[in-house]
Amino acid sequence: MEKIVAAYLIIMNITGILVMGIDKQKARMHRWRIPEKVLFLVSLLGGSAGTWAGMYLFRHKTKHWYFVVGMPLIFILQVLVIIFIRKSYS
Repeated sequence: MEKIVAAYLIIMNITGILVMGIDKQKARMHRWRIPEKVLFLVSLLGGSAGTWAGMYLFRHKTKHWYFVVGMPLIFILQVLVIIFIRKSYS
């Protein structure tokens, strides 16, 4: 089960980096953008480290307080949930 969860989290975090990079590219080209709620959804579904890293890798959404605060907060909450679950099964 741990391998499945790890694979899922890897996929979601790669997705997080990709959506931030794609949205940044679309912003540069003045094209249709990925909605912010989709960026947050990817983060909430386990891609928080990837979306947070993508913010700074692509310098995207770093001037929006709700991303600067929200992405690390989601990440911290997810880490705490993982720690709690692991301790519960130990």
